[in-house]
Amino acid sequence: MNPHTQNAPGITGLILAGGRGSRMGGVDKGLQNFRGLPLALQTLMRLQLQSLPPQEILINANRNLAAYESLGVPVWPDSIDGFAGPLAGFLTGLERCETPLLLTVPCDSPLLPLDLVERLCTALQEQDADLAMAAAPETDGTVRPQPVFCLLKAELLESLVKFTQSGGRKIDAWTGQHRCAIVPFDQSGDSPQAFANANTLAELQQLESL
Repeated sequence: MNPHTQNAPGITGLILAGGRGSRMGGVDKGLQNFRGLPLALQTLMRLQLQSLPPQEILINANRNLAAYESLGVPVWPDSIDGFAGPLAGFLTGLERCETPLLLTVPCDSPLLPLDLVERLCTALQEQDADLAMAAAPETDGTVRPQPVFCLLKAELLESLVKFTQSGGRKIDAWTGQHRCAIVPFDQSGDSPQAFANANTLAELQQLESL
């Protein structure tokens, strides 16, 4: 165990399942099956298997709340109306978070790294940052930040309330206001598919065959 994470502050995990699923024909993405289980449940299990698991896990969803609640964790819809995107999910998570840190992950990346929390937490502490964000290699070899895989200090709530109340919706416009540690997942043992996500049913079938 990394000395930085040995005495890590408490972490709440948040699964972002609040989107419209428009590229999937409007279906509720987190409830689509992946290897026989809903995507949101696969993601939940990946969080429970982390080398540094969150103490509590929440789901942010705006439809089919009963189906999400049946996965056994608290479910909270956006506090901003109108499917306002991932930042609305961040806001909901920060409002409900009772730990010093909030981890966000999307519901459609069921192969996320099992050391995600630990590596984000280490970078956050080593760089004395406000948030830490994963970055993953694209097919062309460039390593690109993945802003929805984020570890945030709970004290950022006030800043995000201000940003969203003034109409801000873009993640990078908000994260750019804070000290952000970027954590590349491009080491030799890292799976190139770890951050692969399913936006369409075809991509979901492709992921299943990996």
